[in-house]
Amino acid sequence: MVDGRSEEEEASCPQKYFSVVWCKASKKKHKKWEGDAVLIARGRSVTLKDMEGKDIGKGSGYKLKDLECLEEGHTLMIGGKEIEVMGTISAEDYTSGRCFHSSVVAPTQTPSDYAPPKPFTNPVKDGSKEIGASRDLQICKPRHDPSAPNSIVMPRPSKYHQQMFNKSGYPVVDVVVDPYVAVHLRPHQKEGILFLYECVMGMRVSGQFGAILADEMGLGKTLQCICLSWTLVRQGPYGGKPVLKRALIVTPGSLVKNWRKEFQKWLGTERMRVFAVDQDHKVEDFVNSPLYSVLIISYEMLLRSLEQLQNLSFDLIICDEGHRLKNSSIKTTSALSSLSCSRRIILSGTPIQNDLQEFYALIDFVNPGILGTLSTYRKIYEEPIIRSREPSANNEEKKLGDERATELGRLTGLFVLRRTQEVINKFLPPKIESIVFCRPSELQLDLYKRLLSSRLVRCCLQGSGGSSPHLVCIGALKKLCNHPYLLYKTTQVSVEKSSSVDCEEQSVYETLAELFPCGYSTHTASESDSGKLQVLTKLLLAIREHGPSERVVLVSHYTQTLNILQDVCQRHGYKCTRLDGQTPVTHRQQIVDGFNSKYSTDFIFLLSSKAGGVGLNLIGACHLILYDIDWNPANDIQAMARVWRDGQKRTVHIYRLLTTGTLEEKIYQRQISKQGLSGAVVDLAQKSEHIRFSVDELRDLFTLHEDSDCVTHDLLECDCTVTKRLPADATENHFTPRSCHLGRKAEKNISMSELMQWNHFSMHQLSDDPFLQPGKEYISFVFQNMTNS
Repeated sequence: MVDGRSEEEEASCPQKYFSVVWCKASKKKHKKWEGDAVLIARGRSVTLKDMEGKDIGKGSGYKLKDLECLEEGHTLMIGGKEIEVMGTISAEDYTSGRCFHSSVVAPTQTPSDYAPPKPFTNPVKDGSKEIGASRDLQICKPRHDPSAPNSIVMPRPSKYHQQMFNKSGYPVVDVVVDPYVAVHLRPHQKEGILFLYECVMGMRVSGQFGAILADEMGLGKTLQCICLSWTLVRQGPYGGKPVLKRALIVTPGSLVKNWRKEFQKWLGTERMRVFAVDQDHKVEDFVNSPLYSVLIISYEMLLRSLEQLQNLSFDLIICDEGHRLKNSSIKTTSALSSLSCSRRIILSGTPIQNDLQEFYALIDFVNPGILGTLSTYRKIYEEPIIRSREPSANNEEKKLGDERATELGRLTGLFVLRRTQEVINKFLPPKIESIVFCRPSELQLDLYKRLLSSRLVRCCLQGSGGSSPHLVCIGALKKLCNHPYLLYKTTQVSVEKSSSVDCEEQSVYETLAELFPCGYSTHTASESDSGKLQVLTKLLLAIREHGPSERVVLVSHYTQTLNILQDVCQRHGYKCTRLDGQTPVTHRQQIVDGFNSKYSTDFIFLLSSKAGGVGLNLIGACHLILYDIDWNPANDIQAMARVWRDGQKRTVHIYRLLTTGTLEEKIYQRQISKQGLSGAVVDLAQKSEHIRFSVDELRDLFTLHEDSDCVTHDLLECDCTVTKRLPADATENHFTPRSCHLGRKAEKNISMSELMQWNHFSMHQLSDDPFLQPGKEYISFVFQNMTNS
């Protein structure tokens, strides 16, 4: 019992928070305060945190009445530091982290000492200069009629904004998007342009001019930036004077021509001239010409020409596919940061792929310092959010993590705009998406079981072995799911190059080489050896027979798999074209345009998703088949969006092929779990799952489910009429629900409930699908969903 209270009562005391200043303990009358801090008091204990969220002092044994009565002006000794209370902090402001970033506010308040600018007057009274004066007055009118029907008028600046940026007292003029372009804009694109305008003009966050446009693919990020650039090159809110003289657009090399083409498409060559750097057009030509307002350059060429670009002044920088700037220490990020331009925009359909530190790097590039230093950010946001997601987190840690994630989302929401495909669905034709579970072949099953019983897998499950033997095993299983030939070919390479191959990898592949049947061919990949390949050949045949105008995009994440698929196309006489990492950048758009042409004779477009990851519009096809799966759902989503986007006129069919009961199903389940967190900041804290696994996770990954038509369906605990397949000696069929964290609806952040809304088909129920029905003997289960326009 202390001060009349038990220890249990002390522990239940609510925490109180105070803003304080601190200095080293001293007997001097006039203190030299060293910095601001936050004091947390609970019971008889206190904790002192600096403004980076780091603990700088702790104390206990204080009198309860002293801590309960703390108020402004009171002092306290904490270890070797003396603090003075400046005020109280609400629990909400502390748990959200807002007290550490109180300076980040939207510029909506007008200072009390604000004086409106004087009306614009022309000081030149000399009659000889009246022509120039009339010219100045003319630019004080809106360039386009703001009262015209369907006009897009930018927000007017606040009085505070005028005080900060209109020192000369020019009249405020409406900024209106050119009707020539505005007529083509959809509602979400108009909203995006308004958002970008407010950001780059410093209207959303005081003293900051950056933005991240994180719309999903197909929503027109390029068009929105073209409209913004064209508007600001010709207009401005103060006296109509243009905001921009030069804009810099940095993009992957494969998209330089695409950006130039889009500018010409929407503006023509007579309105704005843009300069695209390529083999025939050098940066020097842009420097020496006054005709161009926009420079389009690749990231690689930017590094080569950095010195020349640093001598130029740019008023706006747009970084397409800007998620490559997720590391602040790489040369590209450093080079762009060295350019003296505060208006910065990142475009990315996948802004966050792995963790919260990558998110910080992007934010700090567009709005430097807005989240403080990296150490501040980690203490205040990253660490509490990640800790709250751990299974061992207590209720207090979970609450703090949720509050910090919410505040981070609110804060970054001031300059990050994210819209999903849903906003454009009504403008697109229907889409039918099918998740097709393919039975593994007998050879695949045999090799799979032998691999799981190998010494290396046993070492993984026992937590022994090298630093990454599980990656070798996972890689082998993924190859086996695509086709045993890929695994066999790797074993041969491993044997031939044994001296240069990791010993663990060599041991597993040398063992596997002995598992293949005698005389197994190394020259061709038999269709009967792979369940997915059998389904694919039947599917392609059905699509081909449906009509001569049908075309297919066939996607794989791996070049070796594409080689097998190309051989299959040739054996069946299907004419195809191909785009992968070996395709020259200068040829890519030509290949895409040729395939999309109505005169194209190609039936299949073979696409490596990693080589053609950006900027590919393949609306010439209305069927897309994703042959394999990636750990990162963003890669698969981006690949599948190639055919269902603006310009598509026909119903789109998407097929994802997965090998039943294998590692591919486990990867798919983890994809769904990640997507279930979409839209919340907390999903940014998910670590890249293919880097590190617990032993329990590996045990789950290295399990083959032979007795199920679809493990994913089993986990849903669905009460539909589909039954679980039992061994041959069973007397009856019945469905046995399984319990799994993926199926628990009580877990708000991990759910597969969306799949419950899809249609569920067993192999016997596919007769109504003209494309999948011919291959039903190789299909164990299908999830199918139709998105109507």
